[in-house]
Formats: sequence, C-alpha cells, structure tokens
Amino acid sequence: MKASFFALPLAALLSACTATTSLRSTDPQLTVAVNDEAPLALGSPVKKTYNATSFGHYRFKATKEGMEPMYGLIPLKFNGGYLAADILFFAPAMFYNLREVYPFYEFDVENGVVRYKRNADDQWVSYKPTAAEQQHAKNYFLK
Repeated sequence: MKASFFALPLAALLSACTATTSLRSTDPQLTVAVNDEAPLALGSPVKKTYNATSFGHYRFKATKEGMEPMYGLIPLKFNGGYLAADILFFAPAMFYNLREVYPFYEFDVENGVVRYKRNADDQWVSYKPTAAEQQHAKNYFLK
C-alpha cells in the first residue's frame, strides 16, 4: 500500500516533465531527424513528446533529396511553472527541467529557418540557427 501511495505522485511528477509538440514542414518531401531518433517524414504534421531539459539541446537535421541538409538546434521555451513547482516541492530538480519544446514547429529548409509558436492562432516566430549551432548539430549527426 505504501509503495503505491508514493508511486502515483512520482509518476505524475515525472510525466509533467515532458511536452508534446507538432512538427511540420513547408515542403512535404522533407524529413527531420531529432537527436538519435529515426527521421520523421513531415508530409503531414507529426506529434512528438520530448523531455524537458535545462542543459541539453534538441539537435536536428532536416533533409530533402537534391538539397543540402539543414542542421541546427530546436529553439526551446523557458518554463517558469516548472521552476516554481521545483522550488516548492523538490528543490534539487530546479536545474533539470527549465526548458521545453514549443507546441508548434515548422521547418523551412529553402529559407534556412525554423518557425515556432506557442498557440495555434499565434504568428510564427522565425529562427535561423547560428553558424556555431549548425556546426554543433552537424558534428553530432556526422559522428
């Protein structure tokens, strides 16, 4: 009985450290690999769930036949709610889950940008990976 009493809150706490996002592309022939996951075909939007992180990155490689791959880091949002909960309930975790994926991403290899937004009705924010971010991701995928 005691084990299940502690297991349920622990499971709820751990599941709260993830976020689901929708990945799409301006080109239906585009595939995107994120970290060590298999490439995703973005002919239609794909929903994925990723862990929150403070120090890690989500590297990507976007490819389309006949074009040079696009490399970079997926922009992440700061989650102040996680910080407040960590401070109140489990202070040692406050440095491990401060950033998470945005709910919506759009990859545009032709223009070299990743667009993201918090809500479906929001305007897209365009992000162009820096040369250092591109090289970091390229090194990761070519290892």
